Amino acid sequence: MLFIWYPKCSTCQKAKAWLDARGAAYQARDIKQEHPTLDELRKWHKMSGMELKRFFNTSGMLYKEMKLKDRLPTMTEEEQLALLATDGMLVKRPIVVSEDRVLVGFKEKEWESVLS
Repeated sequence: MLFIWYPKCSTCQKAKAWLDARGAAYQARDIKQEHPTLDELRKWHKMSGMELKRFFNTSGMLYKEMKLKDRLPTMTEEEQLALLATDGMLVKRPIVVSEDRVLVGFKEKEWESVLS
């Protein structure tokens, strides 16, 4: 399992502690140091079944600075994916990727039902 996080993010820290408490085996990857590629994002979006907007870190400074709330509705899905691939700080985190599942953001009940 791949665990993508930003170590300074308190939600990511909670998610990591949650995984560790359950003895989950994972490979951690710092989203700022090694951001998701366009191919990874395409694959994860398809696997997740979620709308693409859920992959954006809508509370992040970069999202707000770029005024993406107004810009995203006019962008194609491919343009949005390409934009996400430019900077890990645009991507919602943490992300857990298993063989057949992708979880975006930490919601304990969702993680419990999917990962247990």
